[in-house]
Amino acid sequence: MKLYSYFRSSASYRVRIALHWKALNFEYIPVHLVQGAQRTEEFRRINPMAHVPALEHDGFLIAESMAIIQYLDDVFPTKRLFPTSPREKAQVLQLCEVVNSGIQPLQNLKVQKLLEGTYGWQKADSDGFVRHWIQEGLANLERLLERTAGSYCFGDEVTAADCFVVPQCVTAKRFNVDFAALPNVARVFAKATELEAFKRAHPEKQPDFQA
Repeated sequence: MKLYSYFRSSASYRVRIALHWKALNFEYIPVHLVQGAQRTEEFRRINPMAHVPALEHDGFLIAESMAIIQYLDDVFPTKRLFPTSPREKAQVLQLCEVVNSGIQPLQNLKVQKLLEGTYGWQKADSDGFVRHWIQEGLANLERLLERTAGSYCFGDEVTAADCFVVPQCVTAKRFNVDFAALPNVARVFAKATELEAFKRAHPEKQPDFQA
């Protein structure tokens, strides 16, 4: 199994958590996003969208973190990350999608590059743009967690929601987002990051980490 990843990519971080949670061995293949390695023809043959993560397993290629984690859950059902109950699974997916479609696309590196390179924004302004949308998205997530959270995002068991929320919180801290009004988000983040799988998946623990 090979994981095409970048240490700072929050989407890759989600999959790293899932892999470590399920105790699956994998080869880490770094794709340096800042240097543009994702846009090479070689990588576009792996993922035409030029995004990380991408996973290769026994000759099968799949990209996009949600699809990868669902695949891992289907093929390696030990320590499941999605509940089997249709309603509970839908709730976990809803929490994931708040991050996946409601926050992360607006903080993407290519968005900041467009704002700064094409539209002439200053770095401080593009950082402020990202901070605003992370803060708003996490505020919406906080309201959902009031309904669903126990020790973790959905009750007292680790789910895919934690795989999505923890990387988002790490990115939020990098952009100096205020967690004062996010007690549930802060609590489940602190609880999950005590777990070994989450520690091993942290950006600073990756072979391509750069301070």
